[in-house]
Amino acid sequence: MKRLFPAPWLSLALWLLWLLLNLSVSPGNLLLGALLGFCAPLMMRPLRPLPIRIRRPATILRLLLVVGRDVLLSNLAVAWGVLNAGRRPPRSRFVKVPLELRDANGLAALSTITTVVPGTVWSELSLDRSILLLHVFDLDDEAAFIQHFKATYERPLMEIFE
Repeated sequence: MKRLFPAPWLSLALWLLWLLLNLSVSPGNLLLGALLGFCAPLMMRPLRPLPIRIRRPATILRLLLVVGRDVLLSNLAVAWGVLNAGRRPPRSRFVKVPLELRDANGLAALSTITTVVPGTVWSELSLDRSILLLHVFDLDDEAAFIQHFKATYERPLMEIFE
């Protein structure tokens, strides 16, 4: 069954998304959506990373709440920085963050988090996955930022994936 449907939830989600986007449950759309939901995961199977083993599911909820809070606060901080750029220009810089997280799924989640939180951009990951280069919109204290980043995002992801 796993060979035929490598990602059953993804198949179901693609089928439902197809029906939602077309706003129709006609037989043709039902069939095309089912075909998409069946074929897409099969074709993308070689691109999927290793299977995910979640070690602490409760940490996921805490991390989602923290990321949500940081998104809101960072939006306000970036907006304030842009509005006051004439009086006090932002101190943007690149920051090298040493990483302990090695799991591919955890790194993918970390890249998504840094992309979602305004003011930070994932710029580069070293080949040995030990150093992450981030661009930060406005930074006062680099050491405090690195400590906050590791404690807020990296440590919970290590609890979840490693």
